[in-house]
Amino acid sequence: MRTLVIDTATQALSVALLENDQPAGCFHEIVGRGHAEALIPAIAALPDGGRADAIAVDVGPGSFTGVRIGIAAARALALAWSLPLRGYGALSLIAAKAALDHEGGPIAVTITGGHGELFWQCFEEDGLTALTAPASTPIATLAAQMDQPIIYGTGAEALVTARGHGLAVNRYPDSVDYPLIAGLAALSPSPIYCRDADARPMAAQAPS
Repeated sequence: MRTLVIDTATQALSVALLENDQPAGCFHEIVGRGHAEALIPAIAALPDGGRADAIAVDVGPGSFTGVRIGIAAARALALAWSLPLRGYGALSLIAAKAALDHEGGPIAVTITGGHGELFWQCFEEDGLTALTAPASTPIATLAAQMDQPIIYGTGAEALVTARGHGLAVNRYPDSVDYPLIAGLAALSPSPIYCRDADARPMAAQAPS
C-alpha cells in the first residue's frame, strides 16, 4: 500500500511517498512562500513520480495560500490517477509527533497565523485525542488563557514570548509522520481556515 502525503500548510514544503507506512521517498524543506513553484517538482522527484494507491493532504489550518495549493494539487492528482483522497489536520500531525517524547499533561499546539493571531488546539497526552477544536486567537489573548508549560508548533516561540514563561518547541508538520495519525477519521479534502480568508472575491468587496 502506497500513500502520497502532501503538506503545504506552513512555511515547510513536505511530501512523502510511504510504502506500508515507511518512507520510500520524501522531501521536507522550509520554502516560505515558494510552495506553488516547488510542489509539483518535489512530487515528480519521488519514486515513480509519486504514484500511489491513495493520497493524504494537510487541510490546515495554516497559510491560506499554502493550504489551497496543497489541496488543489492533491485533488488534481487524485482525479488524474483515480485515487482516494483524504484530508488531515496540521495541528493533529504536530501533536501526534510531540506525543512521542511529551511527558504528562495535555499537549498544546500552535501554528503561526496572520494579523497577530495563532492557530491552536489542545490534545490529550496521547497526541491523538482532541480536547478543543482548531481555533484562531490573538496572541495576547491566547497567552492569557493557555497555561501549558510546553508549547509545540511554529507559533510556539511567539506564544511563549508573549507569556514570558514556558518552553517553546518549534515544529513543522512533516509528511513522513503521517502514519502516526493515519488511524484517525479522515477529514474532507477542503480547507480549514478557522477565520475569514485574507483575500476576498471582487464581488464580495464591491459595495452593495
